[in-house]
Amino acid sequence: MAWPRTRTLAHWWRLCLGLFSIVVWLVPCVNLQPAENINYNLVHSWADKLGMELFHLGDFITRRKEVQESFKEAKVVSRNGASIVDSMAKEIEMMMDLKVSAVRRIMDTAENTALSHQNDLADKMFSYYNAKEMLEPGDPFPPIPTPAPDMDKDIGEPLIYVQPKVVVLEKRPEFHNTPVNFSVSSVHVPVNVFDRAPDVIKAIQWSENLDQIFRDNYKNDPTLSWQFFGSSTGFMRQFPASKWNKDVPVDLYDCRLRSWYMEAATSPKDIVILMDGSGSMLGQRLDIAKHVVNTILDTLGTNDFVNIFTFAKEVSPVVSCFEDLLIQANLDNIRELKEGIESFKPKSIANYTAALTFAFELLEDTKSSSRGAQCNQAIMVIGDGAPENNRAVFELHNWRDPPYKPVRVFTYLIGKEVANWDDIRWMACENQGYYVHLSDTAEVREMVLNYIPVMARPLVLGRHDHPVIWSQVYADIEDTKLSDYLWEIKQCEEQKADVLEYWQVQDRMLEPSEMHRREYRRMKETWNQPVDSNVYQFMTTVSMPIYDRRENANITEEVLINEALWELQTRETRIANILGVAGTDVPINDIKKLLSPFMLGVNGYAFIVTNNGYILFHPDFRPIFQGYILKPSYNSVDMIEVELLDDDKGARDFNPVLLTIRDSIINQSTGSKWMLVKNHFDEMKRVIRIKRQYYWTAIKKTPFTLVISYPEQYGVSRMDIRTEQEIHRVNIKGTNIRSFFDGKRWKIHPDWLFCKHSNRTFKTPEIELLYFLERMSEPGWRWPGSRSAMPPEHAAAMFCDRQLMQALVFDARVTGWFSNKTSWHSKDEKGTSASSPIAVLMGLLPRNEFKQRFGVTLAFLATHSGLTRWHEFHSNGLEDTRIGEAFSQNNTRAIDEIWYKRAVDQHFVREESFVYSVPFDAGESKSEILVTASHAIFHNEGGKAAPAAVVGFQFQHSALYKLFHNITGNACAMDDKDCYILDNNGYVVISTRVHETGRFFGEVNGAIMKRLLEENVYKRVIVYDYQAVCFKSKNDNNASSMLLSPFIHVLRLGKWLLHTALWYIVQLMQWAPGVSAHFADMHGDLNGTEPRPPPEHHERNGHGNGKKKNDDTWLRYLTLHRTRLKTCDMQRELYTLFNEKDNVVYNMTAHACERPFVVLPIPNSNLILLVIDQLCPRDASLILTVNPQTIDYHLPVNDSLACFKQANEFNRVRPQSCISRHANESAIKLCGKGCAVYANLGLLLLCHILSRWL
Repeated sequence: MAWPRTRTLAHWWRLCLGLFSIVVWLVPCVNLQPAENINYNLVHSWADKLGMELFHLGDFITRRKEVQESFKEAKVVSRNGASIVDSMAKEIEMMMDLKVSAVRRIMDTAENTALSHQNDLADKMFSYYNAKEMLEPGDPFPPIPTPAPDMDKDIGEPLIYVQPKVVVLEKRPEFHNTPVNFSVSSVHVPVNVFDRAPDVIKAIQWSENLDQIFRDNYKNDPTLSWQFFGSSTGFMRQFPASKWNKDVPVDLYDCRLRSWYMEAATSPKDIVILMDGSGSMLGQRLDIAKHVVNTILDTLGTNDFVNIFTFAKEVSPVVSCFEDLLIQANLDNIRELKEGIESFKPKSIANYTAALTFAFELLEDTKSSSRGAQCNQAIMVIGDGAPENNRAVFELHNWRDPPYKPVRVFTYLIGKEVANWDDIRWMACENQGYYVHLSDTAEVREMVLNYIPVMARPLVLGRHDHPVIWSQVYADIEDTKLSDYLWEIKQCEEQKADVLEYWQVQDRMLEPSEMHRREYRRMKETWNQPVDSNVYQFMTTVSMPIYDRRENANITEEVLINEALWELQTRETRIANILGVAGTDVPINDIKKLLSPFMLGVNGYAFIVTNNGYILFHPDFRPIFQGYILKPSYNSVDMIEVELLDDDKGARDFNPVLLTIRDSIINQSTGSKWMLVKNHFDEMKRVIRIKRQYYWTAIKKTPFTLVISYPEQYGVSRMDIRTEQEIHRVNIKGTNIRSFFDGKRWKIHPDWLFCKHSNRTFKTPEIELLYFLERMSEPGWRWPGSRSAMPPEHAAAMFCDRQLMQALVFDARVTGWFSNKTSWHSKDEKGTSASSPIAVLMGLLPRNEFKQRFGVTLAFLATHSGLTRWHEFHSNGLEDTRIGEAFSQNNTRAIDEIWYKRAVDQHFVREESFVYSVPFDAGESKSEILVTASHAIFHNEGGKAAPAAVVGFQFQHSALYKLFHNITGNACAMDDKDCYILDNNGYVVISTRVHETGRFFGEVNGAIMKRLLEENVYKRVIVYDYQAVCFKSKNDNNASSMLLSPFIHVLRLGKWLLHTALWYIVQLMQWAPGVSAHFADMHGDLNGTEPRPPPEHHERNGHGNGKKKNDDTWLRYLTLHRTRLKTCDMQRELYTLFNEKDNVVYNMTAHACERPFVVLPIPNSNLILLVIDQLCPRDASLILTVNPQTIDYHLPVNDSLACFKQANEFNRVRPQSCISRHANESAIKLCGKGCAVYANLGLLLLCHILSRWL
């Protein structure tokens, strides 16, 4: 029996030897690498299957082929950029001519009215519509002061009370829903102006006659916005009447400090400000002097040039890098000068001779080198008295060509008790300037503004020349000082939130992760820079000076008799007074509506550039941050700072080609050029590199140049309709065009001008469209030929953009089926478009099961003409209109929507594909995440193609995740693998950790993102942000008087005592459980969203045996670390897929920990699938981010970005109008009043007694 067993063993032995020999023979052919954790073929099958299912889902839902078939009747034509820009410029020119005509009528009426009322007496009881006091019907009247008011010591007569007038106001959409009255105008009086002063109330009286011309202007041109007359006395009369906004903490508005007033009242000017730096300029004198300087700076505009120098033994600039030059008075430079003067401290002895000589030489050098304004020139001297009149300096520099004196001198004498005032007054009077004596900060603004009428004298003497001034863009009535105030409030709110949060979470708040989270959240808020915002109304203003036509007038002034007595005397003298400025606003949105964005197509845009190179508007104009705060220099954005060339140059290393184009634009030439540019979008987190075509031409009679741009790849052609499809031919056939817009599931672009009615307003753009469609169906309909009529004729009552309306009606007709409720299983002519097995399966599923399985909530369609349609998918047949309402509220801008633009760009990457996206940081939200998918429809004809529409759908992210899980099984749920789906810009669409959805992948796994960059999966694109805002630590130590220095130490002692007391109070509240609990109940998180610290954490805080750590670390959260706003440059490193066909990286397998991942494109999409081996170590500290980073230009210690920009300034074109001299001006002898020294005998006696006792 043993033999069979032995035989069996031998058999098995031979078999093993044979297998071993085969293995040995195959050894040379076997790769002895470690087993790979990631199966490349398996991952490839996942990507293919997911791409196929998603594409067929989109194909089935959107019926894209039927949509493409619907546009076959249209034709494709070439887009003529030169013709488009010329047509748009003419439309804008006609509109602007209308506004100029209206202002000219106001100006002419005002001059005639003032002349005819010159002998009227001022009625101090005159009642007018005060914008800050007038009442509406039903408003309670303020109580009448009783008994009779006391004597006003400042005026020397009883206070006057005039009951406010009552006016009926009605909200009007054309005035941004501001309640207005079209029968009268209202008057705004600044806080520093007394409205019952004789010259003020008299001007208010006669200017009330302007109401009739205001009404006539509005009747002739109902598109007019606010009309106004800004008086040189300080008030502003505006039409229609409206209440002044009282929401702001203080009314800072003074029309004389607005750019439209300043630039119309005076020609461009070069100003040198000299500030006395002697040791006597201390205390209140220094405060007044700084206030004077700041007020002068507030009166300057971007066509002016200025610099500030302090003079003691030597002359020094307040900003060191601005030495020996005049700088443009834009917001950024003005802010830099104000910061410089704030830190100034007087010293030594003032050398007036050296200062005046320096100022004259600087102005002469500026003029000879063709820098600066090249028009008016002035020296402003601020001091407490000059030792001599420096006649020799004036003879040498200013009196060489009598009677002309090229440089005016304005002097500001500071201080109550000054003796040597005559020399400093002489300087002003002998150099066609003005002298002012200031002894209190309250009178500074009013007295400083006296220089404007003096510089306006050549204009007034010219009489007939009324320059037309167009201002740069500005934010309605807002003051840039309000930005600093709002930022202070914001910081206080954050401080309060920190303290309240500390009471809830205790020391957990001080943990590094919590501190980082809080800091990141707040920085993220500062990065919020919306392009479109309704917080402010941005506009430009056209204005014109108004002259007093009198040549002589009686004036009353104090005259010094025998150097001992001041006496009031009246005399007749030669005058050249400016009465004020007339103007009307032109909202930027009104200009945009004339640009026909429909003609520019998707990703096309237009913008306007001023003579200074600044943009009036631009799609990348971001004037606010934090959602509601104006940026410090929001209206000084140069065109080359928003048009970013794709040339890999460093920050502010601008391409010479772009600079050449800029010069051509500001010189108002006509031209065209193509450029490779980087366009960022979607909150500046995505970027595309694209070739664009630019065309530009001047807007005649204005300082503006219009520029249009569109992509060369798909912008050179556009859709158009055929003759037989025009509206009137459709009407002839008996078709009701109104029926193309049935139902409620459609919207039109809210910002486009389809049709307008000058005398009617409509609740929504859709209602307005339906009104005009009905009018078009009536017999005798004719298309209005132009949006505006040539002045002075009145504008047409109605206007329709014929080409846009034709395209819209055509699109509505051919896509009307899209929103119809078709049977789920029916196969009508617009039923299902896909015949694939998965599409058939989708069609067989019941409606509710289909939605549950695929999570589809809505399908949509948007056309090139601005029409958007959608169709909801409802569960169980129940109609959930909220889905459609949410979509229609946020996705009505058709070609301007992000998903539309991305779909068109994706068409040239993969034609048969959808673009998928999720909201940024969507994983942090607790609500349901929606995925948006879009696909571009192109129409081809005769070898040309143009984008006709975009179709898409939205579906639940949870359904996509479930689909991904079903395809991958549990492979991605294991601890050894991580699976991601990333979009073409590197943002996470799918992750096994849902909270990572919407985050940039470089912040999730920087090491792998770096490898993807190295292997050319993604390409880094650096985008510069030249409109950024930074925050500079504010120095709390001010430059107050050295005489008050002992009190500073007392204040510091009080601050220390208060700080210590507060610390003990807080500690007491911590030790008293009842008090602490009560405080927590009052100020805690009512929603319970903040987690409580663990028990052991409380033990660490003193309830256990352990020693309390960081006992007073949290106190820094009670100290407000103030910062001030500062303009700066930032850069973002953005990413885009390297879209090279057959990229070899997609054929590479994982290779142990040398390449611990597999990456593959998901077919028919903008997505990639990334599978990572988690067992391999990685550098967790490596993080790549798309967040902005401040650019360090390695500047000297005391230099700022303004210094760097000044050293690399760009060309500009000066305004055409310059009126700086007149031969008859020397006959005007008004140059300011002298001052008197009144001795207070009681005060002198008291000082004598104290000196005897002390």
